[in-house]
Amino acid sequence: MIYSMTSFARRELKAEWGTATWEIRSVNQRYLETFMRLPEQFRSIEPILRERFRKKLQRGKVECNLRFVANEAATDKLILNEKLAKQVFEAAGWVQQLGDTRSIDPMDIMRWPGVVEANEADIDSVQADILAEFDLTLKDFIASRATEGEAMANVIRQRLDAIKTEVEKVREQMPAILQWQKDKIITRFEEAKLELDESRVEQEMIMLAQKVDVAEELDRLDTHICETGNILKKGGVVGRKLDFMMQEFNREANTLASKSINSEVTQSAVELKVLIEQMREQIQNIE
Repeated sequence: MIYSMTSFARRELKAEWGTATWEIRSVNQRYLETFMRLPEQFRSIEPILRERFRKKLQRGKVECNLRFVANEAATDKLILNEKLAKQVFEAAGWVQQLGDTRSIDPMDIMRWPGVVEANEADIDSVQADILAEFDLTLKDFIASRATEGEAMANVIRQRLDAIKTEVEKVREQMPAILQWQKDKIITRFEEAKLELDESRVEQEMIMLAQKVDVAEELDRLDTHICETGNILKKGGVVGRKLDFMMQEFNREANTLASKSINSEVTQSAVELKVLIEQMREQIQNIE
């Protein structure tokens, strides 16, 4: 399975103690980086989350966000940090003096991180529920990466087929190109009214064939097509391998363009570079 580094997942858990919402999103990154946004009372689970990410992911910039809202009906089971609540209330009153005419909602004060805390037994229970929901969110997240990754792999396979078509097109043209060059050399000899020297013509043809021979480049492109297909089939963390293959594709396409002696081969070389770039853009997001 091929995995994309770009993905998003969201799950909401409602329980007696309140509501917890997990959001996980990621973009492409050379290595794995995780960023956490957690309410203060759940900071202790951050190392657990990082370890679970590390076991499931290899690359990507991952942002994990938890939003927690305590159930108002369960506030009698919670501990109120009166000192902090007073500080938050006084700060809110100072902001009102600046021109904010809205009244201060007590529930907004209670939602401030650290103002309301559950007792130790309740925290353990809530954390267990929240971690279980995180595991489900992570599973959705990885499934989303797999779906996106498979779509990218299909795009790459289509481009590989198109590259193979261009390679076959150039290979079929080569005998006619060499014959055209031979006829051109003979015509020049005749126009110059020079006696045709078969050995001289043969030497010219050998030199020309060496100059325009692209058989090696075409064979290498065939090999790269096959190897890239094998990498996609194997799956896993293959982004770096595919990126290396794109460098090899580009090398052969550039050589093919430099040896081109007619417009058809030049057009195929340009098309190859376009197809390779399209694959490379997809590969930048593959884990």
